[in-house]
Amino acid sequence: MTWTGVILAAGLSTRFRSERPKVIHPLAGRPMIRHSIEALRAAGSPHPPVVVIGPAADLVREAAGPGVRFVRQPAPRGTGDAVRWAEPLLREEASDLLITYADLPLVRPETYRRLMEAHRARRATLTLLTARLSDPTGYGRVVRDEAGRVVRVVEQAEASPEERRLSEINVGVYAVRAAWLWPALARLQPSPVKGELYLTDLVALAVADGEPVEAVPLEDPEEALGVNTRVQLAEAERILRRRINARWMLEGVTLVDPDRVYIGMEAIIGPDTVIYPDTYIEGETRIGRRCRIGPNAILRDAVIGDDCVVEASVVEGAVLADRVHVGPFAHLRPGTRLAEEVRVGNFAEIKNSVVGPRTRMHHFGYLGDATVGADVNIGAGTVTCNYDGVRKHPTVIEDGAFIGSDTMLVAPVRVGRGAKTGAGSVVTRDVPPETLVYGVPARPRPASGSE
Repeated sequence: MTWTGVILAAGLSTRFRSERPKVIHPLAGRPMIRHSIEALRAAGSPHPPVVVIGPAADLVREAAGPGVRFVRQPAPRGTGDAVRWAEPLLREEASDLLITYADLPLVRPETYRRLMEAHRARRATLTLLTARLSDPTGYGRVVRDEAGRVVRVVEQAEASPEERRLSEINVGVYAVRAAWLWPALARLQPSPVKGELYLTDLVALAVADGEPVEAVPLEDPEEALGVNTRVQLAEAERILRRRINARWMLEGVTLVDPDRVYIGMEAIIGPDTVIYPDTYIEGETRIGRRCRIGPNAILRDAVIGDDCVVEASVVEGAVLADRVHVGPFAHLRPGTRLAEEVRVGNFAEIKNSVVGPRTRMHHFGYLGDATVGADVNIGAGTVTCNYDGVRKHPTVIEDGAFIGSDTMLVAPVRVGRGAKTGAGSVVTRDVPPETLVYGVPARPRPASGSE
């Protein structure tokens, strides 16, 4: 038995009230559709998943990422019609299909695997995922006969009052034998209410054909949450955040207040790191061991070494070696690389710069397009004036230099090894090693008795 996953993403997202398809809206740091794609991949399908797209197809293609195939449903004629457009691509590829929706981001890979295994073990033609909810409003109901066998699924809009009182709902995930599916799709009849072809009608069709139909109940009913509104998006975000945070705590990370820590799906955190409240760890951030992050920190696509501290600061696209201390209220921008034991304090900003070991920039300043050596002191108020209105220019500060408070380094410029600048200097020319300069513009201190 070979499998291919099919993800339906051609809906109009009417209730979401957005100019963009709902399935590309971010959820726990990645587009909603990516959750279904990654879950199917993790479930073990050997073929790349197929996504059925509709309006705004280019946006959905971009959000889905690589390793995905697409077919387009030209007009919104229902879920049954959407799957039909995948037939030319899949007819000869797999014996069974796993069909799901791009707006079901909470279904776990192990749930998909359990559905596939039950479908195979019971030799079913159609196996559907179900759940029992205390409030099933809005979901299609699963109707069973007196023997407990599934006989059909009825959408809420077409359900009788008795059927609406049923608590077992159809999640919208199906395992189905392909050889039966393709001709069965051609036999679907339009809904009398909306005129659409419903995938749910396959259940009654399979029963009428005498084909075995099975149901697998969800172990966690939260997985059944479909995202059709912004309210449901927020609820899905809450559930995913809770899952992510629980995972990292089980991996040895301390979250001081898990309800106030936001960790993206792609992040990696080392053991014995402590994350304080109101911290956001986004994108492909990597954090080492024994770090202290937060409170009030934002890390975005950052790489943090071991034993680092990032307190109340923004670190985006920057790389920190071991034992680096940042903050509070610092901003490290893309291209920044801090070596071991660098200290960056309050209201300091660094962009596209390399800073050597043990260098200190304790407060108030800006380094842009700079290369700074080891054991350098960057005094308060230091600014690299790297932009002339047209181009960016580099600043080089060599090992052991001392940059006095309020120094303006007008790039391109180099400060030599062990050189010093006096407070308030405007440095427009290279400073030789072991030389003190001061003034506006900065000049070397004259030899004793020459004045």
